[in-house]
Amino acid sequence: MTGSRSVPGMSEAPLTPSEAIAPVKIHAPSERNRKLAAFLGACNADPRLKARWIAQQTTAERLGMSDHSWVHLQIVLNMALRIFRLLRKHGVQSAIERDHAMNSSDAEVIIAGACLLHDTGMGIHRVDHEAYSLFLAADALNGLLSEIYEEPERTIVASEVLHAIIGHRSNGRPLTLEAGVVRVADALDMEHGRSRASLETHLPNIHSLSAAAIDEVRIVEGEARAIRVEVEMNNSAGVFQVDSLLANKLRGSGLEEYVEVVARIEAEHEKRLLRVYRI
Repeated sequence: MTGSRSVPGMSEAPLTPSEAIAPVKIHAPSERNRKLAAFLGACNADPRLKARWIAQQTTAERLGMSDHSWVHLQIVLNMALRIFRLLRKHGVQSAIERDHAMNSSDAEVIIAGACLLHDTGMGIHRVDHEAYSLFLAADALNGLLSEIYEEPERTIVASEVLHAIIGHRSNGRPLTLEAGVVRVADALDMEHGRSRASLETHLPNIHSLSAAAIDEVRIVEGEARAIRVEVEMNNSAGVFQVDSLLANKLRGSGLEEYVEVVARIEAEHEKRLLRVYRI
């Protein structure tokens, strides 16, 4: 996703940074939230932030990982907004409302900020990238929020974004609803198209196989709980993705009582993901 161009008779050549960021634009439903719309506009107008997104994907490609580009960020953002709006529909209050007398539109800005900045540290290294993301996000947030908030509200919102960023790591402990939403949404970007490169170009492992087994993830309004996550699989290997990855992010998120996860295989015969597995 860093971008390349094909030249007849030659191998693919990399794009320049300016060429790579040119098509980058984040889209999310923000028509009813002018603050969120303004924040997304600020992100889309910031070439430094877009360059961070290119850099984080470059690291992912160097490590043979699944997509961590701006496409991943947009998917996580849209899932997070879907989750948060369903929770709001069921009367669940955000931390920014409860603790700072602000409102749900501010909570959506916090969620968006964390979704779009949570992996920027990948541009430095995968190891401890959540911590590296903190100082890169802190550097960016003042400018991104400057046209939306005056002080001291701007600093409060920025602080909540930083909390949500560090809360997405595997041993993170989200203390706010917003952080919990980001943590769970990040784990839900697991459909097979998101891991195809890992399966086709690298040695197969349980991570790539299980991700390839996920056909679709749907977030719908639940019956017993506010939210129902439906996972359609083509192979039982997808259970690893659901149980070991998604379940671990859901546990400790603060959203356990609001979210139910149902995974099923609809196909009569399971899809063969590889012919032979060798160690």
